Amino acid sequence: MLELANVSTSYGQVSMLRGVSLSVKKGELVCLLGPNGAGKSTTFKALSGLLPLNGGAVRMVGADVMRTGTENLGALGVGFVPEGRKLFPSLTVRENLKLGYDASGCKTPFEARLEVIYDLFPRVKERIGQQARTMSGGEQAMVALARALIGDPELLVMDEPSLGLSPKLIDEYFETVARIHAEGRTVLLIEQNAEKALSIADRGYLLVRGQIAVEGSRDQMLADDTIKHMYL
Repeated sequence: MLELANVSTSYGQVSMLRGVSLSVKKGELVCLLGPNGAGKSTTFKALSGLLPLNGGAVRMVGADVMRTGTENLGALGVGFVPEGRKLFPSLTVRENLKLGYDASGCKTPFEARLEVIYDLFPRVKERIGQQARTMSGGEQAMVALARALIGDPELLVMDEPSLGLSPKLIDEYFETVARIHAEGRTVLLIEQNAEKALSIADRGYLLVRGQIAVEGSRDQMLADDTIKHMYL
């Protein structure tokens, strides 16, 4: 479903990712962990085609991302939740969702997909006509996830979705992600909150200074001394 093979990137002369390889199989929830500055968001930009590669390849839903183009990934069945939500602040919740739907190429009517979203996020229905900038951080996080799901993607890629949320909202958010996965969605969860991410993941990777330092099943990751020292 998703594969990074020996990916290397840089910002100018500064090397960022060095030979990063990871994969997400159909039906899995895989987390990519790492401290600040480890290269997690750079990985998100690389796998979504927003950053040129110095080496390696990225394949997503059977397509070469660099040849396909970022703007076409939604139509392939990929939903993105970028760091910081990246909603259009002056647009309403409905308009934000419609943009996500239009980019997806989904064949199910928009109104029918809205009903699915309302079932998952009742608060979204209450706020459907409200401008995104007037919503709380937790509500914006729900809308960003709803926008990624409105097109019924096969693969969901999330970059630091819990950033800025209160502990209570983080718990609720991860419960929702676990429910989405349990319904059959494939998920790559890029997170700094290792304990929460591993609590719902099948497998994980630890990124340190632009390289994969640890990988394994959830239990292997939780038992790893490096992860215990850094997070637990």
